[in-house]
Amino acid sequence: MSNPASQKLSVLEKIGYSLGDLAANLIFQTLMAFLAFFYTDIYKIPPSKASLVMLVGGVFGAFFNIIMGAIADRTNTRWGKFRPWILWTAIPFGVIALLAFSTPNFNESGKVLYAFITYFLLVIIYSANNLPYSALSGVLTGDMKERNSLSSYRFVAVMAAQFIIQVLLLPLAISLGHGDKAVGFEKVMLVFAITGIVCFIITFLTTKERIAPPKEQKTPIAQDLTDLSKNRPWIIMLTLTILVFITLSIKGGMNIYYLKNYLTDASEAAFLDRIGFNNLLTVLSNTFSKEAFEQFYKPGSAPYAVSSLVGASSTIAMIIGIFFSKPLADRFGKRNVFGIFLSLSALCLLLIYFYSNTSVAAYVLTLTIHGFIYGITIPLLWAMIADVADYSEWKNNRRATAMIFSAMIFGLKVGLSVGGALSAWLLGIFGYNADAVIQTDSAIQGIKLLASIVPGLIFIAGASLLFWYAIDQKTELQLERDLKQKRNN
Repeated sequence: MSNPASQKLSVLEKIGYSLGDLAANLIFQTLMAFLAFFYTDIYKIPPSKASLVMLVGGVFGAFFNIIMGAIADRTNTRWGKFRPWILWTAIPFGVIALLAFSTPNFNESGKVLYAFITYFLLVIIYSANNLPYSALSGVLTGDMKERNSLSSYRFVAVMAAQFIIQVLLLPLAISLGHGDKAVGFEKVMLVFAITGIVCFIITFLTTKERIAPPKEQKTPIAQDLTDLSKNRPWIIMLTLTILVFITLSIKGGMNIYYLKNYLTDASEAAFLDRIGFNNLLTVLSNTFSKEAFEQFYKPGSAPYAVSSLVGASSTIAMIIGIFFSKPLADRFGKRNVFGIFLSLSALCLLLIYFYSNTSVAAYVLTLTIHGFIYGITIPLLWAMIADVADYSEWKNNRRATAMIFSAMIFGLKVGLSVGGALSAWLLGIFGYNADAVIQTDSAIQGIKLLASIVPGLIFIAGASLLFWYAIDQKTELQLERDLKQKRNN
């Protein structure tokens, strides 16, 4: 690998890199938004056991990240350290993702065991793929502004995946399964798996690793772990990552529950009629085939339609927000921008608690505004983690990019698993019953809290951590300047 201190990236390389996140997030966003719903309402696993699957499988799988970080940092091939893993794991990732959203006909114990095994394997293969992919962003370039730009490209791809999941997944599952959501999920995941494999291969072919550790570096794993334990920015970013993904898992997973069980069908149907959704449905049915959309004419389909609309509006707003991220970060620093806009997005979530069960328009508008505000923060998390890798090299004269990122992927997995498990567990505590026509008052109250107050407060807690994060804008420039001089020497 060459080792220039700063390297401009071509648009082709940025797009090629971003396709890897499109591939991974077709699966990851599905896990965040629909895994709890898939287990409880489609595969019919009791909420308490579904929460145990997600917690135990996710946390045990997450510990593999540390091992994977050590392996990736010590991988040496003619293609680099991290790119080969994207290629090697492409096909297994697609296959296991398909299995994880399949519904073989077992008894309850068999279903729980199957769900645990496939979920555990999925988080393992996700680590082996996405950890090297994330670490790759830290070695493509040493230029801070190029790194901010790369993150923006990357997370436009993430938002494209989120748009597909939030807007199209449920309608596609309903249509392709002809009302059988289990069959529909399998067909959709097959498409996602094939698409992901192709995108991972493109990422491998279009990227190049440019930043390498010092040639004389021979660091034992114990030393890497010691360095991490003394790296306060890393500890803060690890904790922040856990809190952010607990919040995203809870918020994303509760959307469909909130729409199905709190907002009334009549108010949702009236909202859809006011905005012209039914006319659009008629046009689509006449253009393609009525059979493809027949499920949306049936009673009880309004929550799924509103869910898609919420996903569409909030995701488009997030994509717009992403474009504001780089100029704001270049001017005010990543830390300041991240903290301010994470807090503002939390306030939007807190507002949702106070809406009535007919406030469909207010709910959609609030989540759209939340999407724009939160979108500004999305590229910054991973760009800040790459900065932490630079900080570690600057402070210790040793670079362990994958170990730095492994801890963050660990935090992501723990956050996703804890958030999903916490949602399913609390739903059980509040008395949620997937087969009930009308939920109890306690269950409705729990859904409201999980859709608003709980994720909002966790976001605020995460933003508060940044008061102790040392890498401000001045430090960013110093890191870039000092490391550039060292690498040139």
